[in-house]
Amino acid sequence: MTDSEKIELEKGISLPVMEHFYTIQGEGAHTGKAAYFIRLGGCDVGCHWCDVKESWDPNLHPLMKTEKIAEIAASNCKTIVLTGGEPLMWNLDPLTKKLKDLGCTIHIETSGAYKMSGILDWITLSPKKTGLPKPEIYKKAQELKVIIFNNNDFKFAEEQAEKVEDGCKLYLQSEWSKRAEMYPKMTDFVMKNPKWQVSVQTHKYLNIP
Repeated sequence: MTDSEKIELEKGISLPVMEHFYTIQGEGAHTGKAAYFIRLGGCDVGCHWCDVKESWDPNLHPLMKTEKIAEIAASNCKTIVLTGGEPLMWNLDPLTKKLKDLGCTIHIETSGAYKMSGILDWITLSPKKTGLPKPEIYKKAQELKVIIFNNNDFKFAEEQAEKVEDGCKLYLQSEWSKRAEMYPKMTDFVMKNPKWQVSVQTHKYLNIP
């Protein structure tokens, strides 16, 4: 990476884009809605069950000018989802400003392990034990989504729910390989704790990105 590229990356003028695509949101509160996804490379939270480990190393993904990716995204759909990797590793101010100028609504899915940046309309906080969210992000999240991999994650979910604001939607979602085991347990849990909802990765059943 050249010095000028490093400067552009630091300022958010360019970002490591792993992939970008138009699809249907498959998870959480906006399931079933059309959205344009921008998946940014780079993550050091290190979830052992992560299904996009190829996103972890930002050096594997080409830098794209934020104005270019924003224009491509906005030409396909006005609902944009920023994901990763961990998108908050990067300065999202230039990207989100351009998307807003183009009339977009901007969603993000984040572990919350990095400080907030950017203009964001919907924050899905998906906390991980390996890199807990920054305290201020709990107050801004509209949606809390906890991945259930084992029985201990139910306790973790309750601990995380105590930190978000009233009105934040609460979701449990099974790690995909554990779904046969965990969804029956999640059903029982939600019926006993109805403030929670179950999130299903519907895009995997629909066989879409």
